[in-house]
Amino acid sequence: MIGIIADFDPVHKGHEELIKQAKKIAEEKDTELALYLNKGYSANHAPFFTPFEARKEMALKLGVDKVIGVEGLHHRLVLSYSVPIRLSKMYEDGVTDYVTAADISMDEIRNYAQRFIDEGNFLGIPQDFPNRNVIRWYAVNEFLSEKYDEKINFHVIEEVASPRKISGRFIRKSILENNLTIPEESRKLLPESTIEILEREIEKGTIPGERNFKVLKHKMNTYSRSHFMDIAYLNGKAINKIVEGRFYKENESLWASFRRAGYGPVMTRLAASALEEEVTKDEVLKLMRHYESLGVIPPEQTADKIIERAWYVANEVDNGMPAKEANELFRKNRNLNLHPALSLEAGLSLTKFETKKIKEGIEAKLFIDKDNKISCEIKEGKIKIKTSLKLPSMEVTYLRYILDSRYIPVTAKVVKNNRGDYRIKITIHNR
Repeated sequence: MIGIIADFDPVHKGHEELIKQAKKIAEEKDTELALYLNKGYSANHAPFFTPFEARKEMALKLGVDKVIGVEGLHHRLVLSYSVPIRLSKMYEDGVTDYVTAADISMDEIRNYAQRFIDEGNFLGIPQDFPNRNVIRWYAVNEFLSEKYDEKINFHVIEEVASPRKISGRFIRKSILENNLTIPEESRKLLPESTIEILEREIEKGTIPGERNFKVLKHKMNTYSRSHFMDIAYLNGKAINKIVEGRFYKENESLWASFRRAGYGPVMTRLAASALEEEVTKDEVLKLMRHYESLGVIPPEQTADKIIERAWYVANEVDNGMPAKEANELFRKNRNLNLHPALSLEAGLSLTKFETKKIKEGIEAKLFIDKDNKISCEIKEGKIKIKTSLKLPSMEVTYLRYILDSRYIPVTAKVVKNNRGDYRIKITIHNR
């Protein structure tokens, strides 16, 4: 079977050429052409402009033999994790050849990908790399070929330019800006079958697909810092910027908080999708652990490695090394024998009244307060106590890295030490 994986939102003439070239390979090998079509959220973590069934119909009309929906990934995972999962599905389905488009040669793709193949890590592909996603797919294919003891053939066709590179984003924007009519400049970029289906869907009111801004605004206006901390892809800085930016009325105002927190467009879309769908760090960790157990996730990208990195960097920073240098050393050295602490105990600053109101076993919710300190919230009946935590400097740095991680959940509860003082026991969940 020959495989393509895409958003196709909508199917344009560049996609038509990709299907045409893939179909030739399928015919030469006397096999089917399968399209793995992203569903739910796009690979860029946004709601689709065009409904799945319409995109499926567009592809089938242009010669795809069957369409396989891929969903549940792109509001939960970055591409460095969803690509191995999707490509492993293709291996298991018996795909022999993968066809994609790029404006760089196979030799260039191999050269760019080699560093990541050698490291066994597909995170952090530099933004200035051309065709970053194609490079990632090629590198992941090399990694998975060892697991499956065979290799999917990688085919790259030249991207269509008419007169410039055809962009789905440009087409979607032009339709929106023209009151949901397809302007002539976009019609030139679309197959006739796509135009017919798009116009039908516009008339039906299924285009454009949008976020549920009502839900998103409600959450950004009402959630506490500790509640936000459970959501995947929200770090302490982003949470504080969200709280500072309240109250949100206009849709556009939502994105400003993420920009102020230093989030780029891709991470903003992923964080917004996770918040809209209430994706927790615990949910993402369980998903990742499942695929780790199947050998799909590279060892250098596992949850254990994220925790080990936080521990190593925190120790080195505490010894005076810049964090960037410590991160580079960790990335280069695979033989570190690290045993990160998965449980910490923190002191509390409580008044006499507060001390009388709490007891052992009560849940404590961690968060980063407005002064950028690690704090906790304890509720007992109608009493709500908020207080900063007391930890050694290295543990503060380590815990902050964990709290700001993409999907490592942390829980805490009130305990008593041998002297009878109340403490907070913090558990980092890596299982």
